[in-house]
Amino acid sequence: MTEQHFPSDAPLISMPALTPAALRTAIAQIAPARLPSFGEHLDQAVEQAAAQSTTAPLRAFLQYWGEVVAIQRRPDRAARLRELEAAADAASDRETLDPVIAEIQQILEWAQREVVAA
Repeated sequence: MTEQHFPSDAPLISMPALTPAALRTAIAQIAPARLPSFGEHLDQAVEQAAAQSTTAPLRAFLQYWGEVVAIQRRPDRAARLRELEAAADAASDRETLDPVIAEIQQILEWAQREVVAA
């Protein structure tokens, strides 16, 4: 069997619907190590929603994990974000940090737009 090759930033999976079940399935496929965090965050969001009598925590949960999927389903962008996060941690002055933060913001804004379009 031959290995399948994808264009460098082709998505590994389609963008799922913004539902807990669809996002859980996506996370299991592209970032399985994050499943425990997903489950814990979902439990917290449900508890907060019940305690506050509002759906805002659930909407925030769906937005957050939708953005995680939007980034992680594109390996090049996910890798670049990890590089930028490491560079931000290592930065020792604003001159170094500012362009790193600007690029991180671009990636996050792109993910937010993709979630809104889903």
